[in-house]
Amino acid sequence: MQHISATSLEDLPSRISYLSAFLELTPSDGEALLAAKPLVAPLIPAILDAVYTKLLSFDITAKAFVPKNTDYEGELVKNVHELTLEHPQIALRKDFLKVNPRVSSVFYMFTLSNAWIFELGINISQNYLVKLVSTTDLTPTSPFWVYLNNVGIMHTGQPGFKHRAKRPELRVEYIHMGALLGHVVDIVVGAVMSMDVIDNDMKCKVIRALNKVIWIQNDLMARHYLAKSGEEVGEAVTPPLSDGESEGAKGGCPFSG
Repeated sequence: MQHISATSLEDLPSRISYLSAFLELTPSDGEALLAAKPLVAPLIPAILDAVYTKLLSFDITAKAFVPKNTDYEGELVKNVHELTLEHPQIALRKDFLKVNPRVSSVFYMFTLSNAWIFELGINISQNYLVKLVSTTDLTPTSPFWVYLNNVGIMHTGQPGFKHRAKRPELRVEYIHMGALLGHVVDIVVGAVMSMDVIDNDMKCKVIRALNKVIWIQNDLMARHYLAKSGEEVGEAVTPPLSDGESEGAKGGCPFSG
């Protein structure tokens, strides 16, 4: 039995080492993602449109695009209902991701520029997608994990990022981060499954590799939103379980008594 101390998980490489071992992330998973690069890269424009369409479908996520973008000089929208895929403010964000070589790393996953959700949507597809299928290093000390960990930090509103020094606080709640991540995964899995140029065995390898990396990415977001042991937490907002719900919950968790 391998020993893992709770305190060691605060160290990023140690945390990635544990998660990789638990999920059985291996070099072959990295090879599968690299092999998918020629197939995934052409999908970026369609993924960007799908992500923006989803983000603009709900006012709670669309409102992140209302504030003026740093490089935008055109007419500003007055409310979220004026935002569309064709609006210059949205078009500028999409074009930036298409031409910026650093951002357009495809599966570099969900990075955002001005409004997390927007750039998460943008960078999530471009930055993340390209980077994910381009990285040759998924070891615990890889810069890839440092990048994804920073993506999680920056959307909690914590200061310290030079590119946001003169910008307002960026705070995107975890529920939106997780939901968008799930949406992008659904799009990519659907795209991979519909590809005729690769066999089912290769599709399985790509999807399983993607699944492992995504769950590690999810942890690197969640860890910055969850209160650590000993920290004060806010009042619980989850209502108590009803008798029926309590009964159904018994014995459902492998960690429960």
